[in-house]
Amino acid sequence: MKLQENTILITGATSGIGRALASKLQQLGNQVIVCGRRPDRLAQLAEQHPGIKTRTCDVSVPQEREALWEWVQEKFPETNILINNAGIQLVADLMRPVNMERIRSEVEINFIAPLHLASLFSGMLSAQTRSAIVNISSGLAFAPIAFMPVYCATKAAIHSLTLSLRHQLKDTAVQVFEIIPPSVDTELGQERRPDNQSHGGMELSIFTDLAIAALQNDQLEATIGQSAWIRGNPDEAFRQMNR
Repeated sequence: MKLQENTILITGATSGIGRALASKLQQLGNQVIVCGRRPDRLAQLAEQHPGIKTRTCDVSVPQEREALWEWVQEKFPETNILINNAGIQLVADLMRPVNMERIRSEVEINFIAPLHLASLFSGMLSAQTRSAIVNISSGLAFAPIAFMPVYCATKAAIHSLTLSLRHQLKDTAVQVFEIIPPSVDTELGQERRPDNQSHGGMELSIFTDLAIAALQNDQLEATIGQSAWIRGNPDEAFRQMNR
């Protein structure tokens, strides 16, 4: 996959993996468009990386996803890559009644939004001579950590969705990628870490370089770092992660 001279939309790009990908892909010579829920973070990103285009969008809201699609069609009709990156990671204790608002939010952002956006953008992307949809899943799609069951379940669903999407788009110009991160040192899940402590995951810059290389090498299912071992040894991984 050529990663120059593209127009790329990245969701959830105000921090972590999304922000790092936005910066790296712009450096490689692409027009990058980002969306996120926090206008202050978007403004900061645009100031630090002149040329990146921003749009405030809460992907948990169907109407805002549709408005994003309409805006991109109008302003950037040459868009040829969609990166579904936005996600949240929450704890859920299934031994007591759960907060359904939190559950629905996690499912909406992590699974329904990528599904909806893929369906909205697939026709537009199919019209390009070369294009791609990139879904960010997780090694936890294959072996869950039991105290965050909804997050892991949504990532398993993203893996399954990616397989179906790739099959449905096989006769088009759209390549469908799945980037499968290990634990990466980002803000994800910071609500359960005191004082924004690091959780000791892979360094973000290392992950970003490996993800970019996987895309350039047409690695449609890219297990990165420890996620490769989890993918190949799900039962043992589950036992070790849930000891």
